[in-house]
Amino acid sequence: MDVLSDVMTVLRTGRPFAARFAKSGPWSDHRIGRPNGFGVQLMVRGTAVAVTEGGETYKLGPGDALLVPHGAAHLVADSPDTPPGPRCEPGHAFPGAVLRSDDPEATHVILCLAYELAPNRNHPLIATLPDFVHIPADPGERPGLAGAIAMLDGELASEQRGGDTLVPALLDAVLMYLLRALLGPRTVECRFAGWATALADKAVGPALEAIHAAPARQWTVASLGEVAGLSRSAFAKRFTELVGQPPLAYLTSWRLTMAARLLADTEAPLASIARQVGYGSEFAFAAAFKRDFGTPPGQFRKQAPACDPGAEPFRREAVAV
Repeated sequence: MDVLSDVMTVLRTGRPFAARFAKSGPWSDHRIGRPNGFGVQLMVRGTAVAVTEGGETYKLGPGDALLVPHGAAHLVADSPDTPPGPRCEPGHAFPGAVLRSDDPEATHVILCLAYELAPNRNHPLIATLPDFVHIPADPGERPGLAGAIAMLDGELASEQRGGDTLVPALLDAVLMYLLRALLGPRTVECRFAGWATALADKAVGPALEAIHAAPARQWTVASLGEVAGLSRSAFAKRFTELVGQPPLAYLTSWRLTMAARLLADTEAPLASIARQVGYGSEFAFAAAFKRDFGTPPGQFRKQAPACDPGAEPFRREAVAV
């Protein structure tokens, strides 16, 4: 698995939330804040505005996306003059739900997606993003994203066989296309500093890929520097500047993040998990885990939420509009 897919797979918990709202103006919805949520608003038909609690306004046209990486509260409406509407809590009343609505005469169609992220982990990819990120439609440059949104919209507009498999797969496809658009294939195209820039960097990017491809390997700053094509000191300096952590601190953090997910999703013995994430003994692993998470791995396992998206089918509910 590549590094970007790796990060999102490990950080997510449970099934995502998906809703399709078909409306005719005037209308306004209040998306409440959700600290561990990663939300996405996708405009399919018509135009709308998203207004933050700080008063910042984003105009959304067909094909536009608004990412809400930290689950910040906001309003979505057909016009900035429309009074605030009802509160909407994605994933609270309907965990792992698909809310469907369809009205061929509706003037506006908007898709609302929400992922729950691990509450005890904040990866630099997410931490360095602002509360709102507007990604304008660009079908010519991003045909894959436009196609994925169209397929997801069609699937949410009507209930068909196989939807329990297709909807989560299409949600993941849309998310990955959006992150591609956000990060860009090269450093100069990346819109944000930090981990996002590091991933696209010609030296640090390969080192990140190597860590995620083989986290159990006994990496050193020197060996990671060889992957990056830099001297030990030059690599350590560049990695720390871009990622915000020294190389071995990032390695340790990622190993324990993976361990937390394995504890939540599997029944593997602690010794096995320790080996999978690069610890030579269960004792060393347990000590590092407790130091980082504040609780022993056995206790963490009893309390942690599972993230297996296939554990339960989506709940299907109709949306009243």
